[in-house]
Amino acid sequence: MIILFWISLFIVFYAFAGYGIFLYALIKLKRIIGKKKQTITLNEQQLPTVALLIAAYNEEAYIEEKIQNCLELDYPSHLFNVVFVTDGSNDRTPQKIQNYTQVRLYHKDERGGKMAAIKRVMPELTSDIVVFTDANTYLNKEAIKELVKHYQDPKVGAVAGEKKIMVADSADASSAGEGFYWKYESALKKWDYELYSNVGAAGELFSIRRSLYQPVETDTIIDDHMIAMRIAEKGFVIAYEPKAYAMETASADSKEELKRKIRIAAGGIQSIFRLKKAANPFRNPVLTFQYISHRVLRWTVTPFLMILVFILNIFIALQTQHPLYIALLTGQILFYGLSLVGYFLEKRNLKVKAFFIPYYFCLMNYAVIAGMNRYFKKSQSAAWEKSKRK
Repeated sequence: MIILFWISLFIVFYAFAGYGIFLYALIKLKRIIGKKKQTITLNEQQLPTVALLIAAYNEEAYIEEKIQNCLELDYPSHLFNVVFVTDGSNDRTPQKIQNYTQVRLYHKDERGGKMAAIKRVMPELTSDIVVFTDANTYLNKEAIKELVKHYQDPKVGAVAGEKKIMVADSADASSAGEGFYWKYESALKKWDYELYSNVGAAGELFSIRRSLYQPVETDTIIDDHMIAMRIAEKGFVIAYEPKAYAMETASADSKEELKRKIRIAAGGIQSIFRLKKAANPFRNPVLTFQYISHRVLRWTVTPFLMILVFILNIFIALQTQHPLYIALLTGQILFYGLSLVGYFLEKRNLKVKAFFIPYYFCLMNYAVIAGMNRYFKKSQSAAWEKSKRK
């Protein structure tokens, strides 16, 4: 029982913090032996052609701001196309886009989900690079140039940008928790790329070499992750560029954030079953190490091991009365107690930041269990149900 406790505790710690520590140590070692990644500067004389593809579903409230943001991006207009696909939208999103002659619109009334829309439009594109972004996010002016500079390296097949959550000073749990989470994720992505490659991409902003695009299954739940990882499975690197970023507000509240996380968790399990090459250490051991450490553990065993660790800790502390196990149990009770207080405070719209991170952490792990349940019951649709944003 004690051995099982320590193994389980180690896996939980490694999945959420240990991998980051170990990864940082590897990066430091790599720098010492002189294999630091070289800084890439953009060659303005050899810019590739770029298509910015936005799949938008019923986004009439934001679509004109998004178009203006796209048209203000710093990239030569003769090399740059903005493309919207609005399949299934039954509001005024397509009509508003049609008012702008500088962009291309693809629309049909039938809704098949985001991946189906992307698969329909991709064969129509001829650009060297395709950049994907969401309709409710806003890119910094230099984003496209910062992304495409990495394609000067022939080993790079995709480039992920950074997602930034706009957090107000009076932020609630969903805002503060989501903001902290993405700051930590950004650090991991930076170190992943410095070691070898990222292991996925966020749909808010990422890009690929069009020639490497491989259509994924229409029922794919997290299309951005699958598109990027299928390219990584071919032996190409997923680069990361923090100077290219997409900004969006946090989820309206924890209920909306939970809905989003459950969908991602269901998609994570789906992707694990489909990305068999990425999980095969005999094909690319470094990629497999990064993929399992950064993604697979979080999307599979860690929430269950957290429960197991807590239960085992109770039995061991009662049986042994050892100060170490009593201290560990006390720490767990305190942590989950803070999370519970955070839950009740959010219900009452009280904003005490000390409780945000424990609450968000537990929310995130509950979402993994709920997402797995939804996936195996086949009750998770590929069609995106938008989360309300602040």
